[in-house]
Amino acid sequence: SDQAKLVTMADNKEELTPITVITGFLGAGKTTLVNYILKEQNQWKICVLENEFGEVAIDDGLVAESLDAPEDLITMDNGCVCCSVRGDLVRTLGQLASRRKDFDAILLETTGLADPAPIVYTIQTNPKMSDSYRIDSIVCLADCKHLEAHLDEKKPDGSVNEALQQVAFADKILLNKVDLVTEEEKAKLEARLRTINKFATVIETERSRAPLDKILGLNSFNMESILNYDPNFFDDEDEKKIHNLELVQSVGIKFEGNLHAQWFNMFMMDLLRERAADLYRTKGLLSFHGQGDTKFVFQGVHEQINFGPAQKPWKEGEVRENKFVFIGKNLDRAELTKSLMECLYKEEKK
Repeated sequence: SDQAKLVTMADNKEELTPITVITGFLGAGKTTLVNYILKEQNQWKICVLENEFGEVAIDDGLVAESLDAPEDLITMDNGCVCCSVRGDLVRTLGQLASRRKDFDAILLETTGLADPAPIVYTIQTNPKMSDSYRIDSIVCLADCKHLEAHLDEKKPDGSVNEALQQVAFADKILLNKVDLVTEEEKAKLEARLRTINKFATVIETERSRAPLDKILGLNSFNMESILNYDPNFFDDEDEKKIHNLELVQSVGIKFEGNLHAQWFNMFMMDLLRERAADLYRTKGLLSFHGQGDTKFVFQGVHEQINFGPAQKPWKEGEVRENKFVFIGKNLDRAELTKSLMECLYKEEKK
């Protein structure tokens, strides 16, 4: 029966091992965070994968393919393990799959990686990966003292610098070294982060001592995450007041009504075909004409969008309010709102 199927899907989701992707610059405190996890805390059993992207090991061909475990897996006193990923992330995760039940979570620490999309894509679409793992959240570790300078960095070709991208992609921003700046500097920085990505939760830390229960195992990278946002995020009052000069911005849009599924689909296809590279994260909550009480949700990274029915339907009498989140480059809020509202289903005039 249908119900049995739904239950097995939900159960299976619980059994997947959550992967938290940590991005951030050299010097932001990632090594300190990893050391804290491996040596100081005792609540969580975590497998830390350290991945130096962009450096392909020359002796990669010499490593035997049939390894039962990654060659340099180190087990710590607190039950956590640490491993360097050289070359192929899929292979390392494949080798860990038989042991994954020993861990509460996997932390993938990335250096020099601006765009986590390839990792997300691989884990969601490679059957070897999606049967064992799910992306739990994307966390950006940022250093209070130097983040401004990184965000201001101008690329010669006018493209978006890595720091802006890392903030734009994040579900959570760990603002580290808050003890090294004044309250005023911190407030200014947090206001700026909200402009770039007002949907990410900002967590303040000192010396990378992160409250792990706020960054692990929360399933914040999921289609339903839009349901938990503060409704004020979708008001445009703030945006009228400040002329926003950031290259990357977050836009929240909401309006009532039922969307025409085909028109909305065509709009999204066109948008992604033309603008996928500029759209770091997109999320939506939708009410479609002709779909009864089913609430639809989606979320994506660039052109990779996961779309489907929400777990709970529209309640009786609930206002059918569509909500959208776009985080990206050169976004025109008015234009996006107009195009989306053109997808509303119009009743035939009698």
